[in-house]
Amino acid sequence: MSDKLEFRRYLVDIDSISSSQLFTDCLIIGTGIAGLRAALETAEHRNVIVVCKGNVKDSNTFKAQGGIASAIDETDSFEAHTADTLKTGCGMCDEEVVELVVRQGPELIEQLLGWDTEFDLSGSRIATTLEGGHSHPRVAHAHGDETGRIIAEALIEKVRQNSKIRILENFFVIDLLTSNQNKCMGIIGRNSRGESQIIWAARTILATGGAGRLYRETTNPEVATGDGVAMAYRAGAVLRDLEFVQFHPTTLYIAGATRALITETLRGEGAILVDNKGRKFMKDYHEAAELAPRDVVSRAILSQMRKTESTNVHLDVSHFDKVYFAKRFPFINELLDSFDIDIAKDLIPVRPSAHYMIGGVKTDSSGKTNIDNLYACGEVASTGLHGANRLGSNSLLEGLVFGKMAGRAVSQSSKATAAHLKHPLIKYQIPHSDRTRLDTDDVRNSLRALMWRNVGITRSSQPLAEAQEIIRFWQRYVMDKVFDSPEGWECQNMLTVSLLMAQSAQKRQESRGVHFRRDFPDCDDERFKKHIEISREQ
Repeated sequence: MSDKLEFRRYLVDIDSISSSQLFTDCLIIGTGIAGLRAALETAEHRNVIVVCKGNVKDSNTFKAQGGIASAIDETDSFEAHTADTLKTGCGMCDEEVVELVVRQGPELIEQLLGWDTEFDLSGSRIATTLEGGHSHPRVAHAHGDETGRIIAEALIEKVRQNSKIRILENFFVIDLLTSNQNKCMGIIGRNSRGESQIIWAARTILATGGAGRLYRETTNPEVATGDGVAMAYRAGAVLRDLEFVQFHPTTLYIAGATRALITETLRGEGAILVDNKGRKFMKDYHEAAELAPRDVVSRAILSQMRKTESTNVHLDVSHFDKVYFAKRFPFINELLDSFDIDIAKDLIPVRPSAHYMIGGVKTDSSGKTNIDNLYACGEVASTGLHGANRLGSNSLLEGLVFGKMAGRAVSQSSKATAAHLKHPLIKYQIPHSDRTRLDTDDVRNSLRALMWRNVGITRSSQPLAEAQEIIRFWQRYVMDKVFDSPEGWECQNMLTVSLLMAQSAQKRQESRGVHFRRDFPDCDDERFKKHIEISREQ
């Protein structure tokens, strides 16, 4: 970005005197598993406002299929779960954080069960299944392949029963408000009535989720545009590991249809990947075949597509019992039925799509960022759990644990009430720009295609440099404007995060985990066994 754009602190004009205002002890942005669990923990001792830019159910959590990983089976252990997470993370995990998260899992899952989460049971115990990268069946699931929805609905109901928690839907958070002393004081946003509104908060928790919508092919809902990372960057937060983006190997690929996730649990229970000639190919790429880590499977599929000059590969589940399949995977079964795919005789067309943002806002083990009074948890955060590649079904676990940790830190912190807030006058005016206005829909579509081509599953120096050049060009005509709609603010956020991701990917001149460089295909521990951090102060 140019210096002029680099030092633009807020996306909109702000006049705190004339703006509508609310006050709270704690403001939580996002209603996925992390935000909801944080709200419940914070409300033990503080009043809470939770905001989301769409419906309370619009989150990646709600769409999660496979399950939540935890060593709850008697044949499993914390040590094994920790070892699997560290191995998948390719030397980049924080071992203390991994152990903290793994050890809290069973207790918090039992708590969810006590809050009427309808996990699938095996006898009197929670049922578990196997996924790629796991050495034991430790993935708990609910209603077959609707785990995220079932957990989210239980948490939403629990939150709505709590008189200390207020939920504001259709509230678009534009920016975090900060003081000259690097303290977060709340947010500026647009409420459901279309009015500008400031929410002053003694503590703020970012739980805005990921950024999958930066890519043309993605499993993520429309709300996942990287807003939390962008607003944290503008506020001066340290961002970490933005080059690490996980692509899910298997999403339904039908021309003209949105990409729907086909859970990894299918492969855990015996589904086979075949190319367009019906040939099994995963053994050519990894000894664990279909149960290899996600980054390996995604690159293998991409390589096989190139070899066979095809747009997809297939999942073969013809050996599954149809009655069992419909019961175990009801969502996928209904989805396949809607496209007249009969699993007994038809192959399921799949290809990789952007799925999970491993990097994000850097936090400590309590969710605290480098900005005073600002916390982050869930997919928007970089906690050190996932390293360079996320172990399947560890994401819901992380959201659950760090939602609790961030909420507890806020709940127990001194002077964490609205009564202790000092509200400075904020007057921020953006100069008028005479530059040509671009169509933000066109920019967004072009950006998503560019990210898929140049900052996708495989990368190299020239495409990464070209991506930055093109994004900077768009920024000249988009970042200088003042928008009055979520579509415009999202476009600005998407451009900001995309550039930072491309820059981070350019800096990591090696291949590690989900980050694969064709020009640097080997892992380089000597130079790059470290995190890549970025902030506005650099």
